[in-house]
Amino acid sequence: MAQLLVRQLDEDVKSALQRRAKAHGRSTEEEVREILRQAVRSDKGAPVRLGTAIAELFRDAGVDADLPEIRGHPVRGTDFDDG
Repeated sequence: MAQLLVRQLDEDVKSALQRRAKAHGRSTEEEVREILRQAVRSDKGAPVRLGTAIAELFRDAGVDADLPEIRGHPVRGTDFDDG
């Protein structure tokens, strides 16, 4: 396995990495490895478009009907008010 030494890392970045590692239940070193793995994987090939990513997330959700595209209607916010 290769090793990588990072010098002059800002203290706030180090602290954030430690907090993130703790939240994920792993060591800071393992957290950094995972961040680097994800960064390299996301650089491979063309970037994934948002619609494609959403479709992939829900591919096995059981919806097999095409949903119509809605165009020409203004965007409306949701009203969460009880009444």
